[in-house]
Amino acid sequence: MKTGLHQHAALRQELRINPRLYQAMDLLYMPLLDLQQHLKQELLGNPFLELIEPEEETEVPVAEETKPEPEKTGDDEPDWENILLDDGTDLGVPARDMSEAVEYVEPVPVESKDLIDYLREQVRMLDLTPRQQLLAEEFLGNIAEDGYLGATLEEIVQGANQLLEEHATQAEAGDGAEPPAVQPYTLAEAEEMLHIIQKLDPPGVGTRDLRECLMLQLEDQKKTDTLAYRLVREAWEDLKGHRWSELGKRFSLDPSEVQRVADDLAKLDPKPGLQHSAANDAYIIPDLIVEKIDGQYHVFLNDGGVPRLRISKVYQDIARDKKKFDGENKEFINQRLNSAHWMIQAIEQRRQTMLKVMNFIVDRQREFFEKGVEYLKPLTLREVADVINMHESTVSRVTNEKYVQTPRGLLPLKFFFSSGLSTTTGEDASARSIKAQIQKLVTDEDPKNPLTDQQIVELFDQKGVKIARRTVAKYRDQLGILPARMRKRL
Repeated sequence: MKTGLHQHAALRQELRINPRLYQAMDLLYMPLLDLQQHLKQELLGNPFLELIEPEEETEVPVAEETKPEPEKTGDDEPDWENILLDDGTDLGVPARDMSEAVEYVEPVPVESKDLIDYLREQVRMLDLTPRQQLLAEEFLGNIAEDGYLGATLEEIVQGANQLLEEHATQAEAGDGAEPPAVQPYTLAEAEEMLHIIQKLDPPGVGTRDLRECLMLQLEDQKKTDTLAYRLVREAWEDLKGHRWSELGKRFSLDPSEVQRVADDLAKLDPKPGLQHSAANDAYIIPDLIVEKIDGQYHVFLNDGGVPRLRISKVYQDIARDKKKFDGENKEFINQRLNSAHWMIQAIEQRRQTMLKVMNFIVDRQREFFEKGVEYLKPLTLREVADVINMHESTVSRVTNEKYVQTPRGLLPLKFFFSSGLSTTTGEDASARSIKAQIQKLVTDEDPKNPLTDQQIVELFDQKGVKIARRTVAKYRDQLGILPARMRKRL
């Protein structure tokens, strides 16, 4: 075996994605607000791009077509600092306010108080010892967003004792002296603190299950001597199972009276912590608009707020004089100019792709726009991709986080895509339309004789739709509809 350096020629194929292709995919993926921000940053970073004012979109002023060439200096090397930072006022061009690039601050939503902040403020107003305050903090750290306690009392005691040990170790390491012995927390102390936490607002916070949550809310309303409180305390499992007849016999009541009490219990808040949820409101601006004009549906892009870009003629004229530039200067000019051209083409390509996709959706789902969700047809990304001659992943990016304003309301583009079920006519029915029909059947049913899953299957069979009973049960669960036995009214 010989050691040393050797040279040899070889051919191989590699798939490398151009960085601009990544950027083009990102542009397709961006919702409207993100696109607006992205283009504003591009305007600030590339001097060859300029904004088309609204009044300039219809006609181009004559003065703009015949601009005087910049004065040539006798130097071989142009003064790039003056050229690129020049605001163009000497050439009759509106000044570029580059101060925006320095002073721009990303808007940040104001922080709002969440449930734990709200509870902590109440705890601070209580007359607690430092030992109790530490245990209270351990409780607050284990309360979930919905208000329920997410740990057992044993786990909370264990966590609080670990904190005590850490404080003791730090104190010993700090002054070298042995710290005074601190008694560990006991389960009795945790029980006492639990009662303190459960007296905080909102009523029902700090509870370990729904039964305890409802009992605390009834206690807060001074209803401990009511039938509702007795049912929750003594017959919770039968109450959850809607066993009205058994409960009526047990408490010597008419079953309809038990059901009425259960209806009152349903008005209580099962997740009291969500009253102080820190979730922010989401504001949606549609990317597309579908309007019905003279009996025909038309698709429009809602891009009025998106900056319209063009190549700056001032800097384009500078770049045309190629004799003056060489080396790094020439490379810089070509790079920025090509980047500007590419950005304009990519934005236009994005617009055309979105229009193609939405136009196909409108053609395919015309019955939905005319009659409602029950007539929504099954549709997949591959079907759209095959028709508009694009890759499936491209269609996926176009539809991701995009919304369309239609005569049927504001809808995400993903709404129009769903799997299908076969029918006797040979056509497919959309799973979303099947869900809508199940919802309508349950809404219109006789409360005293609610439809079972098998009866719903038979009703669909009469319409020519083949669906299994387990599929009906799955869709019913997804819609949050209880089984027939639990929907029955007396």
